[in-house]
Amino acid sequence: MQLYNTLSAEERAQLIDEAGQQRLTLSFYAYAKIENPTQFRNDLFLAWNKLDALGRTYVAKEGINAQMSVPAENFEAFRETLEAYEFMKNIRLNVAVEHDDHSFLKLTVKVRDKIVADGLNDETFDVTNIGVHLKAKEFNEILDDPNTIIVDFRNHYESEIGHFKGAITPDVETFRESLPIINEQLKDFKEDKNLVMYCTGGIRCEKASAYFKHQGFKNVFQLEGGIINYAKQIKEENLESKFIGKNFVFDHRLGERITDDIVSQCHQCGKPCDNHTNCINDGCHLLFIQCDECKASMENCCSTECLEITHLPLAEQVKLRRGKQVGNKVFRKGKSENLKFKHSGELSDKPLAKALESNDIRQKIKIKKVLVGKAEHYYPKPQVGLFIIEKNQLNSGDKIIISGPTTGNQEVIIEKMLVNGNQNSVANPGDKVTFEVPFRIRLSDKLFKILE
Repeated sequence: MQLYNTLSAEERAQLIDEAGQQRLTLSFYAYAKIENPTQFRNDLFLAWNKLDALGRTYVAKEGINAQMSVPAENFEAFRETLEAYEFMKNIRLNVAVEHDDHSFLKLTVKVRDKIVADGLNDETFDVTNIGVHLKAKEFNEILDDPNTIIVDFRNHYESEIGHFKGAITPDVETFRESLPIINEQLKDFKEDKNLVMYCTGGIRCEKASAYFKHQGFKNVFQLEGGIINYAKQIKEENLESKFIGKNFVFDHRLGERITDDIVSQCHQCGKPCDNHTNCINDGCHLLFIQCDECKASMENCCSTECLEITHLPLAEQVKLRRGKQVGNKVFRKGKSENLKFKHSGELSDKPLAKALESNDIRQKIKIKKVLVGKAEHYYPKPQVGLFIIEKNQLNSGDKIIISGPTTGNQEVIIEKMLVNGNQNSVANPGDKVTFEVPFRIRLSDKLFKILE
């Protein structure tokens, strides 16, 4: 009985590409009293694995929180696996505005103490005693009421690229920090103000609404389904968007556009930009906003120090980062003295620029391609990439895609290449191939051949 993921991200990406099916990115949550979270977790994994569902899910005694990628043809079958449980009958599934077949590449279901860490140890706090849910139209209306206070219950790096106009945007790194800050800031308005809150998909402000009711606030409201559902409703109902900019999301896309307003800046040069990235230095991985020009000149690094480190031999890089704390904690914080144009806390509602129209993110499934190999090395001065051919044949003149989380999807036509050090027009599995690549590639990048 398989209860854990057994495929690597690369293997899963290959299977997704070979299947050529559209996948939907979605999220959902439900607060409930779950007696045996471990058994619940195992049952879900078995059911979802059969449907080729991928994603990241947390379950606890207080409920479930999930971000998923599901084949479109299995969407209803996936819903049935949820509605088999009474507390998830008619559950709202927040389907993303934009889809990416590679938004998740593993199925992870973990048991946690809480589905949203809140730092609370109050046994009298009832997480199910929530505020009033508001749909998009009702939410817009209450925002027009001068008696309304609106609060963003997301972290600083989320609100920086997009937020509701006039919202309080706490300069916090975690949800648990925001609760006492907002409680103190609004303590004099418990009786007479509308306390209206929002977050990405609804799960954080649902708990926050229960907390503030517990603290004595009389008029507590929350955006039903969060920004994700709001974006869907304003589009369907042709409503004005009072949210400006991008909605940060926790898959490899790192954001989906709600309006074409850019409200943030490249953290390195100050140019209007709202594209998040992670520093390519494996000893850093700092989350920050970087424009295309800085991405090219800084080679996807957050600082000159990190840039210099990436040019060192791998053994020296490993030695430098030994014993240092990296990964999720740096990703969560997204702060550094090197980020000269980073903004937190009180944010402006004034757009800095308009976003250019982007290509359809679904284009991946329109291009027929096969996996050929993976990147082994990149030589920056001659702009040459080294690849190992793992399967299928590669020929001079082939149109290829080099794909990776940082590189994106870059198309190149191979004019000429070296095969195992000698000029050749054909490469087979097992061969090492070098050819010119006019952009930096990474070890995680995959090499695909486009089929005509």
